[in-house]
Amino acid sequence: MSAIAVFFGGLLILVAVLAGLLSVKPAALASALRYGLPAAMAGLGLTLMLVGRASLGLPLLAFAAMLFSRARSASRATRQPGGRSHVRSAALEMELDLDTGAMNGLVLAGSFEGRELDALDEPDLLRLHSELSGDPESLALLEAYLDRRIADWRAGAQTDGGAGLGAAPGSGAMTQQEAYEILGLAAGASEAEIREAHRRLMKRMHPDAGGSTFLAGRINEAKTVLLSRHD
Repeated sequence: MSAIAVFFGGLLILVAVLAGLLSVKPAALASALRYGLPAAMAGLGLTLMLVGRASLGLPLLAFAAMLFSRARSASRATRQPGGRSHVRSAALEMELDLDTGAMNGLVLAGSFEGRELDALDEPDLLRLHSELSGDPESLALLEAYLDRRIADWRAGAQTDGGAGLGAAPGSGAMTQQEAYEILGLAAGASEAEIREAHRRLMKRMHPDAGGSTFLAGRINEAKTVLLSRHD
């Protein structure tokens, strides 16, 4: 009778913990369930074994170990630390925060080489825009950034760009590493994770939502490149 009481007592505790998690934010709830549920099940399994109910405790421990292993695997194969998407061109390396949508970039060539876009004021950004007139990819990235930071920047932009950096070489076929960086994934991500990362990014960067046509195209290309290895 005491063993049964311990068993149902443990279940009640588990239910209470899960009920408390319902008030937590979805992202925190998902993380808590990923590791908290197997931990709670393991604790219950150990308790049952200690009171002589190994026939119930061992299966719970085994199931908890399986859930924990799957959680670890999912954690390794999901977004890179910080949850950031990276897109690189000849003159810019752009970074998009997947959670907040914040965008920043590092200038790789020209008068502002080594400077972050967030550290440049509007006149400097417009000067950089003029310099990148001969580099369509870098220009598209910079314009996506400017659209987010300065709503009316186009009114003051120069379009003749006579002092540009010159035409940039073609970027060529996208590699798998580039595709992972664009989608903010670590190598080895599953098909489901690739599709989910693509969906989340497109919600922020689709042209219909005020995003960038160029970036949306790169995101779609990254999805195609990574899904091709699953075919």
